[in-house]
Amino acid sequence: MGSVAEKARFYLERAAPQLREFEEKEIFNKDEIRSLVTKRSDFEHLVLSPGTKPSDFLSYVQWERSMDRLRAKRCKRLKIRGSNPRPSEARVFGIFERAVMKHPGCIPLWIAYLDFAAEIKATKRWRRVITKAIRMHPRSAVLWTMAGRNAAVHGDMERARAYFLRGCRFCTGEVSLWVEYARCEMEWLARIEAKKGGKGVRRGVNPIEAIKATEGTEIEGDHIALDDSDEDDELDGDELILPDPDAGEKKKKPVFDVEATRKLEQSPALTGAIPMAIFDIAKKQPFYAAAACEAFFDMFATFGHVSSQSKITQHVLSAMEENFPKSACTASCFIRQPLIGVDINTPEFPKALRESLARLRKAYAEQTEEKKALAGKIVVWASKILEIQSLDPAIRTVLEATKRGLEAELEQEKA
Repeated sequence: MGSVAEKARFYLERAAPQLREFEEKEIFNKDEIRSLVTKRSDFEHLVLSPGTKPSDFLSYVQWERSMDRLRAKRCKRLKIRGSNPRPSEARVFGIFERAVMKHPGCIPLWIAYLDFAAEIKATKRWRRVITKAIRMHPRSAVLWTMAGRNAAVHGDMERARAYFLRGCRFCTGEVSLWVEYARCEMEWLARIEAKKGGKGVRRGVNPIEAIKATEGTEIEGDHIALDDSDEDDELDGDELILPDPDAGEKKKKPVFDVEATRKLEQSPALTGAIPMAIFDIAKKQPFYAAAACEAFFDMFATFGHVSSQSKITQHVLSAMEENFPKSACTASCFIRQPLIGVDINTPEFPKALRESLARLRKAYAEQTEEKKALAGKIVVWASKILEIQSLDPAIRTVLEATKRGLEAELEQEKA
C-alpha cells in the first residue's frame, strides 16, 4: 500500500456501509456523519503516520467506542431496530490489531485489547490475543495472571493451573504471579467447600457430583489447549499456540474414577496442600524475602471462610519466623494473626484484639529491630479497622490510643 493518505482512505472506505446505514435509519444526520468522517480521518492519519504512539491508538479506540455508545443510545431513544454493534466492534478489533503490530512491546496496549475482547465476550478472540501476548512477553506476570484467572473464572482449573505453572517458570523475579496462583487455588478451595456444604448446588444434586463437575477433565503435563468450541470467531490457520516440546498424542481423560471419588474427601488438596506447596516452591526463588512472605500472608488472610486458612497462614508465619525472625514484616504478621477470620461484630473479636495488642508489646520489646517500619505497618492496619462504622466504641477507643502512641513514636524518630 502507498502513502499515508492512501492507507487512510482505504480504512475509511471500509466504514462506508455503516455510515450509509446511519443515514438511512436517521441515527445521525448528514452534518453529524460529515463530522464523524472528518474525525475518523484525523485519527487514521495520526495512527498511520511515522512516530505514532500507543496512546494515539488508545485514543482512537476510545473515540470509536464513545461513538458506538451514542449510536446505541439514539437507537434506544428513537426505537430504531436492526442497528448492529458488530461493525463497530470489528473496527475496534482492527485498530487493536494494527496497534499491537505497530507496538508489540507495549504491554498496556495488549491489556487494553484483552479487556475489550473480554467485555464483549469474544472468547476465542481473547484466547488468540493472550497467546500472542504471552509469546511476545513471556516474562510478564500480568499477562500470565490474566490468562490463568480467565480460565479459572470459566471453571477450567486444569487450564488455569497450566497457565500459572508455565508462567511461574518464567516469572521467577517477582512474587505477584505466585501470589495470584495461590489466590486462585484458595478461591477453588472456597468453591469446593461451598459445594460440599450444598451451597450453589441445584436441589437434588449430590454435592460430590457437583465437585466432580467443577474439575471437568484433566490434560496431562502443562500443555495449554486453546481450541474450545466458542463460535464468535475462528482461529486462523497460521496461528500458533504456546509450544510444548513434551506434548505428543495427548488425550483427555476423566479426572474422577471410582477410586478418586472414594478418596475425594480425604484428598490433601482439600486441606490446603496446593497453596502451601506454591509457597514452599516460592521459598526457593530469587524474590524470596520477608516482604514476599507478607504478600502471601496478606492474601491468605482474606480467606477466613476457608477451613484450612488458619493452617496455611501458620505455615507461612512459621517460615517467616525461621528465616526472618527480626523483620518488621514477620512481626506485623505475628501481631495480626489472632484477628484473621474473626468477625468484628462477634464476642470473639475483643479477645483476639487483646492477644494482638499483647503480641505488639512483645514484638516491640523482643522481636524486631525495625521498629519504625513495624509502627508504620500497624498504624495502617489499625486505620483500616477504625474505618468500620459498626466498630464497638470501647474497641475504637483502644485502637485510637494505640494508633496515637505509634504515630507519636514515629514523629519522635523523625525528629
